[in-house]
Amino acid sequence: MKRFMSHVQFKKAAFAGVAALMLLTTAGCANSLTKGGLGGATVTRVESGELPGPQGQLGADQRYSYRIGPYDKLSVDVLGIEQLADRRVTADGNGEIVLPIAGVVDLNNLTIGEASDRLTQQLRAGHVRNPRVAVNIQEAVSRFVTIDGEVEQSGNYPMVADMTLMRGVAAAKGATEFAKLREVVIHRTVNGKQMIALYDLAAIRRGAYPDPILYPNDVVVVGDSPSRRLLQQFVSVAPLFISPLIAVLDNNN
Repeated sequence: MKRFMSHVQFKKAAFAGVAALMLLTTAGCANSLTKGGLGGATVTRVESGELPGPQGQLGADQRYSYRIGPYDKLSVDVLGIEQLADRRVTADGNGEIVLPIAGVVDLNNLTIGEASDRLTQQLRAGHVRNPRVAVNIQEAVSRFVTIDGEVEQSGNYPMVADMTLMRGVAAAKGATEFAKLREVVIHRTVNGKQMIALYDLAAIRRGAYPDPILYPNDVVVVGDSPSRRLLQQFVSVAPLFISPLIAVLDNNN
């Protein structure tokens, strides 16, 4: 009996040792993620209730108007000019188009309104009096947002004016049956810095806080991801059902 008890005690001691080793290893990994060890990233929480826009926009300034870029497909319609009636064109690699009378028109990085004004100016220079111009996007190619993770159809989706997180997920055919809606991450470059934001999509749907605006080159990941785990240390002190969790990500350590 004494020998049997010693064996059990030995097994318990061994198990405790393994558990302690696993705990230390896990703690070491957590530190590496937040302090740059083992090639990990440094995460710094930002005291903000919203993820800024690419130029640091906040609040009412958070909006996006589509800007024409290379290989976008456009329709141009000039009232009263048969050559320019509902004409379909594709911007070249520099964001330029070629039209009768107007010639080469540089539309790169212009909004639809700015593109209409630019074309109007060049038609006037071509001796067209009071041209009435309409420019529209037929297919957006140059500006897109990436939706990944637990969505029905991940991929790159064309940007449209005022696209939001909910609309982006809807464009990807919605979240999957097993998606964790409390684990939605947006990656964005803000004034040259990599930032990440963790959202509770279910809370946004309930109206707990605003549906965030998306910008070109944003990457949205629905469900568990390495970036979401980087923010785990902050979740307990920043409930996502009240506001999103915003942080700066430094991969240079």
